[in-house]
Amino acid sequence: MDEIASATRVTKRTLYNHFQSKDQLLAFVLEAQNELALAAFATFGDKLSGSPAAIIDGLFRDLAVWADRPRWAGSGFTRLVIELADLPGHPARAIARRHKALLETHLGALLKRAGVREADRRAREIWLLSEGAISLMLVHGDRAYAAAAADAAKRLLRGSSR
Repeated sequence: MDEIASATRVTKRTLYNHFQSKDQLLAFVLEAQNELALAAFATFGDKLSGSPAAIIDGLFRDLAVWADRPRWAGSGFTRLVIELADLPGHPARAIARRHKALLETHLGALLKRAGVREADRRAREIWLLSEGAISLMLVHGDRAYAAAAADAAKRLLRGSSR
């Protein structure tokens, strides 16, 4: 809280007048980030259309572009939940869980619109691939994991259409 107060040029007392605790401040910041990320994904989702394969290609291509940004550090929501792993009731974890679920639901809607059977189930599987790709791109610094995940997702979709 000292660092936050210093960076924002307010006293700690002022911070605590607005936020009862560090946890409440963290939840507030994460909720604001959630709104920004959902708006960005909705805009991004508007670009995803066409065949299921085109949706997958667009999703993972943009994931690779995101990972190519300087100082990219993966998903802040995932990193935060890992940091709070021993605090399952923390409000920030609930926000992160809701955030990830909304993104998965949005992907399911895109897949359904593209005619994918069991779109919600496929969205969950593809979201798992995207989260794995994010983690491995972060670990290895290799954007090729996005292409590998896209290939796996397309095989998954082809296999489910039989």
